[in-house]
Amino acid sequence: MANRQEDEQYMQRCIELARTAAGKTYPNPMVGSVIVHNGVVIGEGFHHKAGEPHAEVNAIRSVKNQELLSESTIYVCLEPCSHYGKTPPCADLIISKHFKRVVVGCIDTFSKVSGRGIEKIKNAGIDVTTGILEQESRFLNRRFFTFHEKKRPYIILKWAQTADGFIDKLPEQKNSPCGVRITDENCQKLVHQWRAEEQAILVGTTTAVCDNPSLTTRLVSGNNPLRIAWDIHGKIPADSHLKDTKTPTVIFTNSKNSSCKNLEYVFVSAHEILLTKTLEYLYEQGIQSLIVEGGTKTLQTFINAGIWDEARVFTTKETFGSGIGAPKIPYTASTKTTIGNALLEIAYNEEK
Repeated sequence: MANRQEDEQYMQRCIELARTAAGKTYPNPMVGSVIVHNGVVIGEGFHHKAGEPHAEVNAIRSVKNQELLSESTIYVCLEPCSHYGKTPPCADLIISKHFKRVVVGCIDTFSKVSGRGIEKIKNAGIDVTTGILEQESRFLNRRFFTFHEKKRPYIILKWAQTADGFIDKLPEQKNSPCGVRITDENCQKLVHQWRAEEQAILVGTTTAVCDNPSLTTRLVSGNNPLRIAWDIHGKIPADSHLKDTKTPTVIFTNSKNSSCKNLEYVFVSAHEILLTKTLEYLYEQGIQSLIVEGGTKTLQTFINAGIWDEARVFTTKETFGSGIGAPKIPYTASTKTTIGNALLEIAYNEEK
């Protein structure tokens, strides 16, 4: 029997394996699995993509001598599934291999699982240990859990600001209507990587009109997120990148428009709340994560409503003296890292 420290060591490896597929498993969670026999890792695996084998399956397949499984412990950072989806239940597979012990990071609160996998394995006479690196395991799949528990996407707010608290210069301070880029290419590349890991990205009218953003992952390899724009009064021009139909885009508006391939208009009536309408739409579409990239008014809407989960703020040493103020948000940074020419602070909403 492994001790707690050894269990945590192997569970940490499960989490590391799971992260390998960040942004690629939607709508499924990220899961990693490790198989240990007499203190030696004999198999590893992770879930690569929805519809493909789960982590437990890949870990079991990686074991060269299958006869050792009945004398082994299988570690998995999320409760093994007990229902038939696109693949058979992993709980049944674990039982069929007669594992000596199963160690689970956290319970899967998804209604079709929610403890049933663990119960099934226990009823088969297999020793089950739960709650090993539970907090870390839940954090890994915070998007998945937020979606199923709160019925909305996990919301990440992102912006860049100067040392004196501005995200852009005033129109009269600039030579063009476009926004002034504050961060360097290192920060921009990281932002594109973030986009590849989330399912949707949102901007407001001013950002869409002034910056004409593409909101794609062109600087890295990865899927483009669903592009979302708030444009109640129909100010985004027809030649905007957001209307190029190159990647799926949804525009929330109260103007009458006809949708076409890769460009959908969602009508928002005068009595509807834009934020509520957006989150309801994203939940209905199965979107588990949303990154909000601006501008200040749009970001502040989420902040004032208290509907955000994570804030990622770049701060450079540059100063503007005056300009368009950055969003105001009370937070204590959990991490601080220097990226290129900026200090990146990441905070989590503890009051949600």
